[in-house]
Amino acid sequence: MVSKQDIIDEVIKQLRKELSLAINAANEAHLAAIDDQSVAETQYDTLAIEAGYLAEGQSRRVQEFQQAISAYEALAKSEHLPLEEVQLTALIQLGDDVAKQHWYFIGPSAGGMRCQLNGQTITVITAQSPLAQALLGKQLDDDIEVRLANHNIEDYIANII
Repeated sequence: MVSKQDIIDEVIKQLRKELSLAINAANEAHLAAIDDQSVAETQYDTLAIEAGYLAEGQSRRVQEFQQAISAYEALAKSEHLPLEEVQLTALIQLGDDVAKQHWYFIGPSAGGMRCQLNGQTITVITAQSPLAQALLGKQLDDDIEVRLANHNIEDYIANII
């Protein structure tokens, strides 16, 4: 079995890798925005404007990764007691996922991130996701129904940690 602390540590590790890549991309975008080659030669030349927008977007990504890391570092410092109902930091397994060794972890951010730990696949979901909305407040053996894209999922909560 995998612990919540192991999941949090892995998410932080992956977020730090993504942050490093985002910092490099932001630096490159900023350099491109101020490069002599970006200076407009005609009124229709938008290279500098586009480079500026890209630099701004990359800087926002860096901030988002920094905020996500901070949120998970705060979780790492908190106590992780067994839960009676689904809430933030819950580790949930649906009935159809037991054989696949697949779990969902409700985190403050980084929704969609996946990791492999001790032979278990963990998918991070956020409280805003449709699946988390269907799970929040539920208890062991409760049925859930959620529509994802064009697919209805009907299942039950097999495990909550």
